[in-house]
Amino acid sequence: MGVFPRVLVEQAHSSAWSLSHETAARMNPANPEDSSLVLAAEALTSRGFEVAGHYDGQIDSEALRGTDVFVIDHPSSRHAERVTGDLPAVFADAELDAITEFVHAGGGLVVLAECEQDTYGNNLNELLARFGVQVVSTTVHESAASGRRHHGNATWVRAEIAGGLGQGLLAGVGEVCFYRAGVLAVEPGTDAQVLARTSATAYPSHEPLAVAVTYGAGRVVVLSDSDLIGDDSIDELDHRRFWTNLVTWASVGSRQAQDVTSLGSGVERSAEWRSLKAAVEELRLMQRKDGSIDAEQHDLARAGALVDTIVAEIAALAPRFPHDAAYLAALPGDFATWVDGGFGVPDFLDSLVLFRPDQSRADGIEHLVVFPMYTQNGNPDRVFEALLLSVSWPEWLAKVEASYDNPMFLAVNFIDFTPGYDTNSAVLFPETVAVREVPKFYWGAIFCDREGARFRRVVTAASELLSLQLPPDAERLVGSQELAQSTFAMWDLIHDRTHSHGDLPFDPFMIKQRMPFWMYALEELRCDLNTFRQAVKLEAEGQPYARSVQLAILFDRLFRFPITGDRVRNYDGLGGQLMFAYLHKHDALHWTDNKLSFDWRRVPEVVVALCDEVETLYRSGIDRSRVGHWLASYEFVSSYVAPHPASTWARGADALPLDGPVKELTNLVQPDEFPLNVFYEALRKKMATVIASTAGITAADEAAA
Repeated sequence: MGVFPRVLVEQAHSSAWSLSHETAARMNPANPEDSSLVLAAEALTSRGFEVAGHYDGQIDSEALRGTDVFVIDHPSSRHAERVTGDLPAVFADAELDAITEFVHAGGGLVVLAECEQDTYGNNLNELLARFGVQVVSTTVHESAASGRRHHGNATWVRAEIAGGLGQGLLAGVGEVCFYRAGVLAVEPGTDAQVLARTSATAYPSHEPLAVAVTYGAGRVVVLSDSDLIGDDSIDELDHRRFWTNLVTWASVGSRQAQDVTSLGSGVERSAEWRSLKAAVEELRLMQRKDGSIDAEQHDLARAGALVDTIVAEIAALAPRFPHDAAYLAALPGDFATWVDGGFGVPDFLDSLVLFRPDQSRADGIEHLVVFPMYTQNGNPDRVFEALLLSVSWPEWLAKVEASYDNPMFLAVNFIDFTPGYDTNSAVLFPETVAVREVPKFYWGAIFCDREGARFRRVVTAASELLSLQLPPDAERLVGSQELAQSTFAMWDLIHDRTHSHGDLPFDPFMIKQRMPFWMYALEELRCDLNTFRQAVKLEAEGQPYARSVQLAILFDRLFRFPITGDRVRNYDGLGGQLMFAYLHKHDALHWTDNKLSFDWRRVPEVVVALCDEVETLYRSGIDRSRVGHWLASYEFVSSYVAPHPASTWARGADALPLDGPVKELTNLVQPDEFPLNVFYEALRKKMATVIASTAGITAADEAAA
């Protein structure tokens, strides 16, 4: 499977449904929508799926090559239906074998059956018997008194959805109608999940209408009615979500490709890079916190020899990076100045201002980076680090950037790095480099492969611990490193663009003033909530990564942020706690019987509502004093997240020294002003090993795992 699955829809074997408007009109001139799957295909392509039709020849391994999901859409003899395709509705034995082998190897199969199945002259039951399912030839009727007839039609029956509140495969699905459906029989011992049943008042009652089956490494979905995804029905009730969930789930078999972005062009295996990296690793052990070297403790002659090696290897590697020629040519000068100054505090301003990766945003372009710097969420000392990285800038991301205008943003992936990045750091920012004065900054880089890899590891473990049934699109996101890191690229691009934009009285990150840490929590959360809002809008417009961005923000904020790092002024953790509490208090998140679940139909609107409240808080801040805004923000946060029992701030303005310097106010903030609730306390203990394992994680680590 690639980043997005490929769906092959059967059109050769006398199908009663067409992928073409024109063909559907020939099949059913009076009502072509009743023979068209055009909207069903568009529902998938808007999520990035590739949809193709199989129009000629029999089904064999070659026909299924490169396919993730094969859809058989109500084959019928010509005396029963108007159909498309020249082949009969009966699949040959060799074709049945090919389909079975395809599923067993990890492929997905979706079968659309019908009522009165025996009248259509196909052999779907011969195929389905291999997976432990049969279509019972009948037509379901619903009682008039039940209220479950759709539009009053006795054969348009509203199904009972498994589990009530749609979870897992049924996430976001509450109501589905089967129009003139048969029922399904599942053989005992079959690894099957009944997704929808007839009601107690229907005839026949309590019988399966839709089932999902795992078979070998693959997955099979069977529906007892095909009309619910036709053009004239797919936008009724929750049919569109039901359809996309089913196909997505079927695509996530264990045949998934190890789709990890290439680690590089091979420069990481060169003798020059290995020598450079070894010299930097030895040199950085001599450096103090500020980057200088103490002559009384270390051999400066050895330090000089290491610098000579570094400079020589940079020169040897420079031809591989012509786009960085000016920067790499300037590095020896900054090293020489440092050596000549007796290895004091390094100053790499001259080379830093010439490093402009933002001017060469091209997919796959690589950079060699050598600076004395600290790494955010990693090594706090300004010592030397050496990096090889590749830029991820596909055409689709460039189009998103064109709408959100963030010319400073770089999505990058690790190729290799020195120990400062064997940490939680996933950014490369110029402001972390040791310089004599602060220059104008033109770029900021996010290591999306690391963000994606640790997201996948944490969400996988948390969902298992919390018995959370992941929606199919979330399961696919967690299962694909390529999709995850692309998702983080889009998330971070929009997130970073949100800082210092909008009706804000100030941005605490940009004005660099000391203030209570919940102000930083609200600003980071505001940027993520705005990104979520934009992703909801983009999903409606058919942007294929937008749904994944919503899921990544939700799960990373809820699962990783609150339990990562220490509890001293943990502003990212507080943002996650606030989102959890808001979703819980607005009934979009449920913790019942030690199981976590979501009302997936409400999650987007509730997250957007939280975004509205935070934006309102910020806009109103322009009419308050600085301290007044701190107090209003504290009141907002504490209305959802309980403050520390010993908190002075929680006692209100009367308990605070409002007439003194603001420093006294910030000094009164508890190190852990908003402690974890009991849910997160338990989760933190159980997830400690998993969280620790994500330090220094790369896409290659996930592939190896």
